[in-house]
Amino acid sequence: MLRISIETPDDIQEVEYLYDLAFAPGRQALSSYRLRDGVPPVAKLCMVARGEEGALAGAIRYWPVQIGGVKALLLGPIAVHPTRQGEGVGAELIEASLARAEVLGWQRVLLVGDAPYYKRFGFEKVKGVEMPPPTNPDRVLGRALVDSAFDGVIGVVRQEV
Repeated sequence: MLRISIETPDDIQEVEYLYDLAFAPGRQALSSYRLRDGVPPVAKLCMVARGEEGALAGAIRYWPVQIGGVKALLLGPIAVHPTRQGEGVGAELIEASLARAEVLGWQRVLLVGDAPYYKRFGFEKVKGVEMPPPTNPDRVLGRALVDSAFDGVIGVVRQEV
């Protein structure tokens, strides 16, 4: 059984450790991190999953961005502790956070990831949306939280200002 809750300041050190454990040491050199520099995450969408014993099983964060001047969310990073992989922790975090994003009035979500994995959550390749280089354009995926939210949305993804 998992308990999913909003990330609190008390969780930050443990979440950062999980991200370091789950990703390569150079994770902060990725282009998506340039969009996060100096910008706080969307706190109401940053979530943690804990097992019955209270150990951190997974974490997800979201960041505000703009695509050609239109607001969007950037999903990521999401990580699952290696001892909990294959148990659906990531799926539960994605589903819970997307449902909350919709309730909070967000219209579109963007991520950089593997299409076969994220397709089950409604993500698909978005055309005309450019992440900062050297991002592979085939890995830029989006999900509309309201009908037609990506219609006419084109441009370079930039930090929300």
